[in-house]
Amino acid sequence: MEKAEKEYLIHKRPVSALLLFALPMMLGNFFQQVYTMADSVIVGRFVGEDALAAVGASYSLTNVFISIAIGGGVGASVITSQTFGRRDYPRMKRSVSTALLSFLAISIALGAVGLLLSEKIMVLLNTPENILADATTYLNIYFLGLPFLFMYNVLSSMFNALGRSRVPLYLLIFSSLLNIGLDIWMVGPLKMGVAGAAWATLIAQGISAVLSFSIFLRELKSYPGKLEGKCFDLGELKNMGRVALPSILQQSTVSIGMMLVQSVVNSFGSQMLAGYSAAMRIESIAIVPMSAMGNAISSYTAQNVGAGKEDRVRSGYRASYGIVFAIAAVICLLIQLLARPLISLFMEEGGSALAFDTGIACTQFMGWFYVLIGLKMISDGVLRGAGDMTMFTVANLVNLGLRVVLAVTLAPRFGIQFVWMAVPAGWLVNYLISFFEYRTGKWKKALAQPK
Repeated sequence: MEKAEKEYLIHKRPVSALLLFALPMMLGNFFQQVYTMADSVIVGRFVGEDALAAVGASYSLTNVFISIAIGGGVGASVITSQTFGRRDYPRMKRSVSTALLSFLAISIALGAVGLLLSEKIMVLLNTPENILADATTYLNIYFLGLPFLFMYNVLSSMFNALGRSRVPLYLLIFSSLLNIGLDIWMVGPLKMGVAGAAWATLIAQGISAVLSFSIFLRELKSYPGKLEGKCFDLGELKNMGRVALPSILQQSTVSIGMMLVQSVVNSFGSQMLAGYSAAMRIESIAIVPMSAMGNAISSYTAQNVGAGKEDRVRSGYRASYGIVFAIAAVICLLIQLLARPLISLFMEEGGSALAFDTGIACTQFMGWFYVLIGLKMISDGVLRGAGDMTMFTVANLVNLGLRVVLAVTLAPRFGIQFVWMAVPAGWLVNYLISFFEYRTGKWKKALAQPK
């Protein structure tokens, strides 16, 4: 690939560059969600409502680890994007190797802790007793595969940092199809239940991670310059941590919030939990384009900051508004029309009316507010790409705190619907804080400088 083609985020018209970068990422993130959603659909249809509730009870916790992996990768890739924009390829390679080694160690440590505490965590989350064993089994197998999950997601972010967002897309399509095939085989003919769904995910993730690592090594060799110094550099880790830690917080906000209010949802019983779990899977698909736009504007900002083109950052941010509003309108229309058939994907025939009603009510309400998370994501993305992490962190903490407080205090008193009603309030406040920080222009002074 020619150098000009690799640097399209720096040279192409902003709206074209963002769409060219974001569309493969949207498709990739869509398949990432299909990848995880397959477990819920297949166990819900083949095994039953309790099995769906068991996977759903585990989902809020597993999503925290997915968010740590994605957030860490996106944060670490900011340094990679900026060094790529400056064409400082030796430092770029050093930052990549440091990130991979660091997250490998983190994933092993988290997996070990998870295996030790999985059942206790499920008990703390008030998981209904009739699904506790299945939920714990799913979690334990999931924790065994954490190194593969982290490796794949960090490598995907590194591919994106280099403008090569199509590679993770192709790998995700492959691994999603493999996961679905294994799910059907293990849960259906082999009758392994919830455990079969978990093993299918682990195997598909492992193969995808190994393939991704092999392709990325070949990609790095195409850039001039050798890796200078050690493969692991503590100074580089500190630079990445300054951006990666708040990014992990941002990516984890939704997941941590879900986990903290999971105990509230669980207290309403397994039927409502099943409906809510189905709705959350639909939400995870609906926010895919918004998340992709946030990550796209982050890499776009980082590369243009590295190239000294601040005007392009402002132009790109303005262009992203039109994209977000258009996407939100389409999502809202589809969800209002298709809420019932979407929820039906997760429920076996004859499922309880309470589960159906809970899932449909949550899905239709959330459909009106996805524009808010889109605005939040692109505003956060500019701050993250420029390395302006203080108000970025504040905005996401306020988002998390507001959602949890509203859900925990109102839902037990007035009904489960306040769990999802709290969500758009958090998104709105997060967006306003990040937007006003962008307007101050402080992000221009927060740029990560070369060592």
